[in-house]
Formats: sequence, structure tokens, C-alpha cells
Amino acid sequence: MQRNNRIDPEDKTESAETPEPTAMEPVEEQPAEEAKPPRKTRAAKSTPAKESAPPKAGAAPKAKAPPKAKATPKTAAVPKAAAAPRTSTRRAAAAPASEEEAPKPEVKAPQPPRFLIKYREEVRPALISEFGYTNPMEAPQLEKVTINIGMAEALTNPRALENATRDLAMIAGQKPVTTRARKSIAGFKLREGMALGVMVTLRGHRMYNFLDKLVNASLPRIRDFRGISRSAFDGHGNYSLGIREHIIFPEIDYSQIDRIRGLQIAVITSAKTDQESIRLLELLGFPLVRVATQEAATA
Repeated sequence: MQRNNRIDPEDKTESAETPEPTAMEPVEEQPAEEAKPPRKTRAAKSTPAKESAPPKAGAAPKAKAPPKAKATPKTAAVPKAAAAPRTSTRRAAAAPASEEEAPKPEVKAPQPPRFLIKYREEVRPALISEFGYTNPMEAPQLEKVTINIGMAEALTNPRALENATRDLAMIAGQKPVTTRARKSIAGFKLREGMALGVMVTLRGHRMYNFLDKLVNASLPRIRDFRGISRSAFDGHGNYSLGIREHIIFPEIDYSQIDRIRGLQIAVITSAKTDQESIRLLELLGFPLVRVATQEAATA
């Protein structure tokens, strides 16, 4: 037999009962609580708060919005050029408060050589008046001085070249250069490029200082000195002086030299003739031999 699954509409059970909709009961309105005054903050102490109107009955109190932060005024951007340079605190502490407190050291200009002052004040005016130059620049003047030491012993003794370089550097106050052979000569056992001596060229203040020392300190120390020759000019205003002993210079120490050497000194001037050059050297103080004495010596 099949089971009847249909449910009788009249047969109602408790599980199938559904509650009937009922009308909602009215809710009694409760009186709204009185709004409490807001707490005073630190900012409120300084400025009195505005009196708020009393809330209406039955209305909920409105919450106050937080105060907006006041906008800070924007400052104009400082240009980079006007910005002060950054300095370390150590330098700032070490720097003086003002320029008056830190006196600047006085820098003295180097005094020109005595021979140069003598040439400008005495020798050049005398040459202009004597030779009748229309332009002061036509007056002859010193251009350079060359000092040379030639040594044949340098071929066999390398130590001699070092000693000569040291002595000439003390005499001239300037480091000399090494002179070398330009070509090979078989008879002298000489090859191209071999060291033969040392040389130094002086100009400017060193030239005038050297000539001042030569004339006033070195030449008077030569034994039986009677003056330098007048016939040592080359025809173009240049003078050549030979010295046999280099120990006449005060810088040389007798205990430190290995042997006595001679040297050649060439004084180059801007004179066009020998007469102008002779007069220039005489006015500077060179002890040239007198004309009568030299003629007697040659005769």
C-alpha cells in the first residue's frame, strides 16, 4: 500500500502554527537628558566660551565640531643667493668678532738691489747726458751674466763634476746646468753627449746682486790685483772676465773643496759699441785698468 503524504488542511499541529501579525504597540517617548556643558580646555581658559542656547526639549544635543587649526602664514622663500654661507662652528668661534681686532701683518716689498738703484739714479742719467740719447731707453743696460766652468778632468773623474756643480751653485745662488760635447773628437777621446762642465745664467735681481758681490768683495781678494783689462770686449758691447781661482768668493769654504778651479764670467749688455759698454761698467764701479797703465804694460 502506498502511504498518503498529503496533509489535511484541517489537521493543524503546533509546529505548523504561524503567529498572526499584530499591530506594534506605541513606544513611550522618554524625556531627553539635559545636555551637559562641555569641559573647559586649556584654550578655553584663556578665552571665554560663547554661551550656547538651551537645547530644545525632546531634541538630541548636537555634537560640536572640533576647532579647525589656524593656518600658519606662508613665509616667502629666501633666494639661494641671499642665503648665508654655511660655516662650521669651530671656524666661527676661531674667527675674530671684527676686522679691527685681527690686525693684518704688514708685507714689506723686497728692496731692489743696490746696483740696480745706482744704475737708475746715477748711471743712466750720466749716459744720457754724455752720449746725447733722445730716448732714455737708448741708454745701455745689463741684460744677463753667464758663469761657466769647463773641466777636462770630468772625462776621467765623475766626482769632479759634482763638486764643481756644488761650488758654482753656492757662488751664483742658482742651480747650474751641465754642458755636453756637441760632436765627437777622436784626438781628445771625446764623444758626443759627454759632460764637459757646468754653466749658469743670471738675470734680474740675482744678476745685480752677483755683480755687486764680484766688484766689492771678490775682486779685491785677488793677489796683486791691479784692475781688470779693458781689451776683453768683443766689439758688440759684451765683456768677458776670466778668474783663475774660484776661492775668491766668500761662499767657498777652503776645507770642503777638492781642488782650485777657474771660471769664466761673461757680462752681456745692450750697448752697440765698446765705448758705451766701457763707460757703463766704469760708472757701475768695475775696476778697469787705466788707459796709460795698460799702454805701458803692453809696450
